[in-house]
Amino acid sequence: MSEFKKHILIIEDEVDIAELLEFNLEKAGYQISVSENGESGLDKARNLDPDLILLDLMLPGIHGLDVCRILKSDQETEATSIIILTALGQEENIVKGLEAGADDYVTKPFSLKVLLARIQSVLRRGKVLDIDSEKSVHIENISIRPRTREVMVDKRKIDFTFTEFEILYLLASHPGWVFTRYQMIDKIRGDNYPVTERSIDFQIVGLRKNLGDAGNLIETIRGVGYRFKSNDT
Repeated sequence: MSEFKKHILIIEDEVDIAELLEFNLEKAGYQISVSENGESGLDKARNLDPDLILLDLMLPGIHGLDVCRILKSDQETEATSIIILTALGQEENIVKGLEAGADDYVTKPFSLKVLLARIQSVLRRGKVLDIDSEKSVHIENISIRPRTREVMVDKRKIDFTFTEFEILYLLASHPGWVFTRYQMIDKIRGDNYPVTERSIDFQIVGLRKNLGDAGNLIETIRGVGYRFKSNDT
């Protein structure tokens, strides 16, 4: 195999799903390793240093959420990207997984086309979640200049409150990323600008209203949080 291939570790106990993933991801040009439970998955994650992990939640032995927490609390594996694979309706587990450090989630049954797009999107993100607070953002018909705190939509200037601006800049800086309300609070909270979980929803309403038609770019991920639309979502 080429050393330049991205390496994906699949941690999945259902043999049919694991084989389906392995076949299609190898066909897409990835190097693949497979584990059928959390214990061996942790060992391979540490020994093989994959670029990305596809992590099922309902694993025998160590639960997938615990696998995620362990990997994200270990300095050797904390930067490894993780996409959670979960059954439809497990909103609470999705939230817990994202809060534990997972980069994204894909629900079962899943579309291989969507999964490949999500994998490509996460791999492009790299291993850093930091925001360059000086960098301007130009996406769709929106331009954001953090130095002047200026937002232009279709060349029309729009004024936002401090919190609205911070939320918009966070989401637009990471198109396609799913942020839980807790993650958003952690990123924008300051001593002079207290933000509660419920107020995030209120701020999103204000954001969408002020953005007009562009407000549709901010998607609600039911039971999880919000994300800014990208070509991969």
